[in-house]
Amino acid sequence: MKQTRAQRVRDQRKKKRKMWVRVSMRTLLFCLIAVLAVGVYSFFKTFNLPTDEANRFPESGPDSVSQMPEPAPDPHIHLSFVGDVIMSGNVEKMLIEKGYDYPYTEVTKWFTEDDITIANLETPVTTRGTPPENKEFIYKSPPAALPALKKAGIDVVNLANNHSMDQGVEGLLDTFTHLDENEIAYVGAGKDMERAYAPVIIEKNGIRVAFLGFSRVIPEVSWYAGKNKPGVAATYDPALAVKAIQEARSQADLVIVIPHWGEERKDDPLANQMELARAYIDAGADLVVGGHPHVLQGFETYKDKWIAYSLGNFVFTRSTEPRTWESMILQASCTKSGDCALKAIPVHAELARAVPMNETDGSILLKRLESISINARIHSDGSVSAKP
Repeated sequence: MKQTRAQRVRDQRKKKRKMWVRVSMRTLLFCLIAVLAVGVYSFFKTFNLPTDEANRFPESGPDSVSQMPEPAPDPHIHLSFVGDVIMSGNVEKMLIEKGYDYPYTEVTKWFTEDDITIANLETPVTTRGTPPENKEFIYKSPPAALPALKKAGIDVVNLANNHSMDQGVEGLLDTFTHLDENEIAYVGAGKDMERAYAPVIIEKNGIRVAFLGFSRVIPEVSWYAGKNKPGVAATYDPALAVKAIQEARSQADLVIVIPHWGEERKDDPLANQMELARAYIDAGADLVVGGHPHVLQGFETYKDKWIAYSLGNFVFTRSTEPRTWESMILQASCTKSGDCALKAIPVHAELARAVPMNETDGSILLKRLESISINARIHSDGSVSAKP
């Protein structure tokens, strides 16, 4: 049957529409495949960037704040404090036999890993001098013992005590000389009052620390440092100590006071110790670490500042009283703003030697130390915190 002209036109139009539909479908399919290919490529490129390349394109958007690096922690300075040290009498005999480094072989690691180590040097260091009359215990330590003290890591010693002038002014001046020769700083005594009350300032980790030493245990008034007169820094009247602390406060970020005070072999601080500690902190001290009783005394917080009343003996003779054998290394980690975290490391003070306690003995000592502390808790690892 022959198609009319009208039918032929309709058929041609229908064929053209089908052709355009096929072309459009192919074009659309091609575009979809292209978009998918680009997406796959971008995905793999993003997750396989080299580290240095990826860092060039930091994330942005609402969650990018969580990806920012954490701020660097505040700088800290790490301090170690120990109690009374002598190299005289029976201690000297042991050192001659065992070597001058004998007292420190078991504890040096703590002193060399910290920033500054501080001890109470309870003896003049001299080969000369005139001992006082009518004094029961008189010490005199050989200068040859100081290099080992320095090598062990002791950086600062307190001379404000009741033995620094056991060999008179001559022995005290010799002590200054020998400490200087061994680059061991000293506080609490001097060639005159100005030097005796002056701080030693040491900067570590960007933190300036001022150390001061004062004594409330002095055998004779003649031992007091004065104008153009060698001696020790007395603190029976706290006025001069308070003034020295206030002046140090303006020169340093952190102020540490090392007082010599209290009653021998007494576990609890005297009222005058507590009064002085508060006066020191009110004047600007950030940490107070005391000595003299030859036994450990506890901790106390006052205005968020720590007081350690006595560290006991460290390198000393051996008495018959077992509590004098208990000692510790007091570690303090302090910030530039004056906040200090404390930790006690239990130690046996053997004859002429300090030895860390075993876990059992250490645990017993920490519990006893907590029992004689005021508003302070001592944890099983030795860390000290304020009671709520």
